[in-house]
Amino acid sequence: MSQILFRNARILDPARDELLEGHELLIEGGTIRELSEGPIRAASAEVIDCAGRVLMPGLIDCHVHVVLSEVSIPRLESIPLTLMTARAMTLMKGMIDRGFTTVRDTGGADWGLKAAVDQGLIPGPRLFIAGRAIGPTGGHSDPRRRTDHGVRCHCCNAMAFTMAVADGIAEVQKAVREEMRQGCDQVKIMMSGGVASPYDPLDSLQFSEGEVRAAVEEAHAFGRYVCAHAYTPEAIERAARCGVRTIEHGNLIDEPRARMMAERGMFLVPNLIAYYAMRERAAEFGMDATMLEKNELVIDGGLRSLEICRRHGVEIAFGSDLLGQLQADQSREFALRAQVMAPIEIIRSATLVGARVLRQEGRLGCLDPGAHADLLLVDGDPLADLAVLSGQGERLAMIMKGGAFHKFRLN
Repeated sequence: MSQILFRNARILDPARDELLEGHELLIEGGTIRELSEGPIRAASAEVIDCAGRVLMPGLIDCHVHVVLSEVSIPRLESIPLTLMTARAMTLMKGMIDRGFTTVRDTGGADWGLKAAVDQGLIPGPRLFIAGRAIGPTGGHSDPRRRTDHGVRCHCCNAMAFTMAVADGIAEVQKAVREEMRQGCDQVKIMMSGGVASPYDPLDSLQFSEGEVRAAVEEAHAFGRYVCAHAYTPEAIERAARCGVRTIEHGNLIDEPRARMMAERGMFLVPNLIAYYAMRERAAEFGMDATMLEKNELVIDGGLRSLEICRRHGVEIAFGSDLLGQLQADQSREFALRAQVMAPIEIIRSATLVGARVLRQEGRLGCLDPGAHADLLLVDGDPLADLAVLSGQGERLAMIMKGGAFHKFRLN
């Protein structure tokens, strides 16, 4: 089995507060074999001189939508599955180019895309998929126009891949079981109104406690968990009481609900850049005034939600939740969080915490022996300047996933 030895690198181990000097890292095949503070003997290994660059784990984004290639989601109804897939390929390549070697898709990506990446057919990050996001009639996952009546058409378009509607315990059970049958890693449910949907108020409560518990029980029966789209304190409390594991967004959370989340070991996955990018550019891509007005209601709460959850010890993962043409802004999330979080906290959110969300501790987001060899070689020190992780990966001299080079430019 081939070996690669990294020498003359400064090691950024997210479990530590400072860079490690004078260490070497050996990978064998697709995994990390050894991290040592002294020379590693590996006579047959290919040796890479890192020239003092920072070597760190690949990044994890816990909230993406690789098939949502339009900012205005209703436009997906006119996108055939072939074009949807081609666009997803471009979006996923952009993500790994920015150093995100693993992403959790929270609505849209299916087992086919995941298999295509795993089989090396298309370049992209590791995919952890939720399939269709499930919500009630009239909720955040109901894309029908008000002139549409009855059951929505399940035609072969990109919209059909992103959302499912279920009402009542029996329908929720069936919808969750269907996503499990389709190989999903987690279940996504809608528990409050959303920004990118035209008719549901942000403070609407979506899904009853019985429906939420049904989703959680079915997910647990398959060894999976539920992540919930929720903005308001009431929706977050209902999610916490019913066994939901992660809260997506959470902008309007308050102190009591943050305590509930901490007591139950729940995770928060904020997506600050989504709101700023929508404020700046969404109108030009067709997002209507109603949605943009809702965006303004949650944008100021984003940083405040981080402060509240940090105070109560809620683990915070990295997420972006960008749509369509805005997805190139993914790495701007680092700078936004830096207003209230230290660089090492933000890096941990995109490595160690993300791995815990995915239940991949010791395998992703770390430099432990036995972990996947998902590595970045950075021109600059992210602990001193997070801007080196921004943009489109210009400061990344090397990107490796599973021991294979996605990018290698050590000039």
